[in-house]
Amino acid sequence: MKAAVIVFPGSNCDRDLALALGNAGAAVSMVWHKDTVLPDGLDLVAVPGGFSFGDYLRCGAIAARSPVMRAVVGFAEGGGAVLGVCNGFQVLIEAGLLPGALMRNAGLKFVCATAGLVVATEASPFTGGYAAGAAITLPIAHHDGNFVAEAAVLDRLEGEDRVAFRYAANPNGSQRDIAGILSANRRVLGMMPHPERAAEPAHGGTDGARLFAGFAAALGAGALQDA
Repeated sequence: MKAAVIVFPGSNCDRDLALALGNAGAAVSMVWHKDTVLPDGLDLVAVPGGFSFGDYLRCGAIAARSPVMRAVVGFAEGGGAVLGVCNGFQVLIEAGLLPGALMRNAGLKFVCATAGLVVATEASPFTGGYAAGAAITLPIAHHDGNFVAEAAVLDRLEGEDRVAFRYAANPNGSQRDIAGILSANRRVLGMMPHPERAAEPAHGGTDGARLFAGFAAALGAGALQDA
């Protein structure tokens, strides 16, 4: 498995994400935001959490217009797998790869906690390591994690089984308790919780490791061969 982690000024979860991917068997490249091309032969592009460009304008808005994101969008549009975590989720929405918006938390405060989640679907390369309906625990740390969208978009996400994770106890006001969503082809996942922060026993839990291992297993089984 070959993966690239995109690095922006202000990214602070890039190394954590690279380590979690490496532990799942990936050969990981770090790609700077000013690069205009991605490494050859990638199976996954990962956009990490942090505060890209200081979260000026809207969270992820400047990062989504970095030179490298044109290559990331092209990779996704060609069927490539893309994972966006926290600020990475915000970047993917701003880049048009996922619908909706991530607004300020309903409580108007930064939330840093351990969140209970429910796996909403196992039908994706990212969630195949879980069973639908499973309860898992992942860390969250965000100020703008309140997922909102028009009712028709929410209905479509639910009708097409594209909600990946839901909060068991909503920490930020996200509509329909949504914590992560999939693209129409199920190969782009954006999520606010941090699986890379629950990927080793020393983290206090390993529920996040199952996401990376599940993706590696899906890739090994040929689930993405037609990309």
